[in-house]
Amino acid sequence: MSETNGHGELPDETPDETPAGPHRVIGTPPPAEARTLLGGREPDGDRPAPRELPADPADLRKAKVAERLVAACFIVAMLAGIGFIAAYIGLEVHSVDAVLRSNLALGTSLSVAFLGLAFGATIWVRHLMPEVEITEARKPLASPAEDRAAFAETFTEGADASQFAKRPLLRRTLIAATLPIAVAPIVLLRDMGPLPGTSLRHTVWRKGLRLVEDVSNTPIRPADFSSPGGMITVIPEGYQDDDDALAKAATIIIKFAPGELQHPTVLNWTVDGIVAYSKICTHVGCPVSLYEQTTHHILCPCHQSTFNAPKGAQVIFGPAARPLPQLPITTDAEGYLVAQSDFHEPVGPSFWERG
Repeated sequence: MSETNGHGELPDETPDETPAGPHRVIGTPPPAEARTLLGGREPDGDRPAPRELPADPADLRKAKVAERLVAACFIVAMLAGIGFIAAYIGLEVHSVDAVLRSNLALGTSLSVAFLGLAFGATIWVRHLMPEVEITEARKPLASPAEDRAAFAETFTEGADASQFAKRPLLRRTLIAATLPIAVAPIVLLRDMGPLPGTSLRHTVWRKGLRLVEDVSNTPIRPADFSSPGGMITVIPEGYQDDDDALAKAATIIIKFAPGELQHPTVLNWTVDGIVAYSKICTHVGCPVSLYEQTTHHILCPCHQSTFNAPKGAQVIFGPAARPLPQLPITTDAEGYLVAQSDFHEPVGPSFWERG
């Protein structure tokens, strides 16, 4: 048996067509689950329940202007985020001026990125989203099915009222603005490696390298440093402008009267009562720049670690865990102070030994 269409004719047969799936906007629940996210609710009768939130702003013209302002802010934030990554990768930081320029570029670009997002979000909330205050009395934690269904409906209306789904320009520029900032931490992670390995165990000191004064960059003869009780900061010759090398190789030399140097100072590493110690504190790496002539104590100004200079710079007070390493020194053919070798133990904080 077949049915007719009322005029005695068979109905037209059309091929089966699969309807296209509903379009889903990023940040909103799937359309199929819009009413069942937290439990669906069948409408009472044919009339839909009244909305709690308006779907659109009151003034659509002003809303369009606000939309463009928000999009402009997000685009500026996106460009600034890209600029931050480019500045971090491309700018050199091997001098004081280069570090200054790098810091200015990084700080400015990151500030503009966050300000662009902040201004865009503020304009979005103030001029596109409705000013509606919704309150709900406190209820038991286990909400009934009706309340969960009401929340699902309110959530859907809120997504409508936020204009996130209706205004793709805002949605796309917001995503574009946040992507560079989200990628930035991945780029920053490159400073966590590679591991230092054994590089912290050695300095640039080597056999025959002259000791020069830190300020004048002139080599030193034992006769130039003849008065006991004095302390001079010295650096390896030829490394005056290498901050990375000087961070580990900075050294102090102290002149003692005959008979003042005692064990565990290695006397074969001294010249005419002149002994050389690392200037890097073995606590956290501050420069040990103070010296008491009457007590022969070397002091670290950061955390008051105190070292006994005539007795191998042993720790006598403070948080430092080990003595200052002694640099073996001698004189060259011209009578200038030179290193016999590198330090025989790692300089600086004790944790470097476990690097």
